[in-house]
Amino acid sequence: MNFYDVISELNINLENRMFTVCDGAHAGEKMIVSAGNPVWMSDDAGFFSVHAAEAISAEDGRLTEIDGERVFSELLGNEKKMVICGAGHVSMPVIRIAKMMGFRVTAIDDRMQFVQNALDNGADEGICSGFEEALADIQGDPDTFFIIVTRGHMSDSECLLSIVNKPHAYIGMIGSHRKVGLVKQMLADNGVTQDMIDSVHTPIGLDIGAETPEEIAVAIMAEIIEVKNRTRKSAGITAEIVEALQSGKREKAVLATIVSKKGSSPRSAGSRMLIAEDGSITETIGGGLAEARVIEKAKDMLAANKNEPLRPVMMYVDMTGKDVAESGMICGGAIEVLLETV
Repeated sequence: MNFYDVISELNINLENRMFTVCDGAHAGEKMIVSAGNPVWMSDDAGFFSVHAAEAISAEDGRLTEIDGERVFSELLGNEKKMVICGAGHVSMPVIRIAKMMGFRVTAIDDRMQFVQNALDNGADEGICSGFEEALADIQGDPDTFFIIVTRGHMSDSECLLSIVNKPHAYIGMIGSHRKVGLVKQMLADNGVTQDMIDSVHTPIGLDIGAETPEEIAVAIMAEIIEVKNRTRKSAGITAEIVEALQSGKREKAVLATIVSKKGSSPRSAGSRMLIAEDGSITETIGGGLAEARVIEKAKDMLAANKNEPLRPVMMYVDMTGKDVAESGMICGGAIEVLLETV
């Protein structure tokens, strides 16, 4: 099967990992592992046919040396999804910030004008329905973040009881300590385990003294960022990059992947950017001078040989040197980037 077809068909409720040889004689070879078992190799008789077990034992988000060659291991994430129960005044800035962060947002409310307001603020989907009915059709998965900000105690309880046993990355519920206590007791009375009850983030958001809807939204999204980044999940091959690769509009492109970072560079290992032959860019690896240098190198690769695929290239970009300081573009840190023609 095609690599991108394999990625798209993985069971998102299982732990899925990808391994790439970054340099050496086998540079560019890949392996995909699901639930601890190899399900695809780019070369059935290649590097991973011999070293699969060693790769699987490697720490995610790191470069590991195996038999003299460096291998990048990543725990694959999926599209981050947010389900917001309640489309009132707090939800609007939450939606706007979530969209800036790349979430696919679904807003649920039983009032059509509120659902329309959510759509006007950027929600990808608006469901005008009773909460229990709407949530029955949302399965959840390890990359789904549920936010409960309805207008009343009973609706909050209804939503939480519908959500708490679904697969999820995060559940947060707004409310006073008194209301939270009542809702938690309701969950216990309905047989929800104490561990599951304790996993609900409520009152929702980091305690930063937030008062306005915008401040509350910042507190909520800050807590979500904290939870999201506890794992070493990479962004994987995003839907935008896959769409760009499969559109048929580009003859050749370079896929740039950060495989290591040091210091304060803005994006983590696993971040990707696609540089196409026509000059278009999909996604980002952090912007600034480092990204500009990677784009320049990718363009050189694309111009070097239009008839044959090039071997992958490892590029080291140091943002702490004197030349960077003198340019005024200091962000600190350094990144290693794998460049692959696709």
